[in-house]
Parts: sequence; C-alpha cells; structure tokens
Amino acid sequence: MHYIYILQSEKDNSFYIGETDNLKERLKFHNKGLQRYTRNKIPWKLVYFEKYPNRREALKREKEIKRKKSKRYIEWLIKNKH
Repeated sequence: MHYIYILQSEKDNSFYIGETDNLKERLKFHNKGLQRYTRNKIPWKLVYFEKYPNRREALKREKEIKRKKSKRYIEWLIKNKH
C-alpha cells in the first residue's frame, strides 16, 4: 500500500506534499530534520492522506496535486477529507 500525504508545519502553517509506503515513519523522518526542504519548518503534523494500491498511482496523484499549485485546493482537500 502506498500513500500520498500532506503535512502542515506547526511553525508557519505551510504545506508539504509527498508519497510513502509508511506514513508513521515518514512523519518521523520529516520531524527529525532529515529532509532538507522540511527541516526549517519543524514540527510537522499529518493533516491529509490518500491510499493507493501501488507507488505508480500514488506518484501520479502526488503530481496532480502539486501541479495545481493551489493552497486553496489543499485546504479544500483537508476540509473535505473522508
């Protein structure tokens, strides 16, 4: 199982979108400062995720969300999560 996820920085409320096969470990990874882009905005919280049967489909969805370049869309996803 693979996931796309959206994290929100508790420092400045910015968002980060990614893909993983282990949500719990990936959140720990970001909060330990091991990812260059997210290390200056620690702590992060998981605010949204979607499940996919394989990595290919998860990456496709991740790109789709990132392509929108819309904070408003991300906020809509979070607000309307199932």
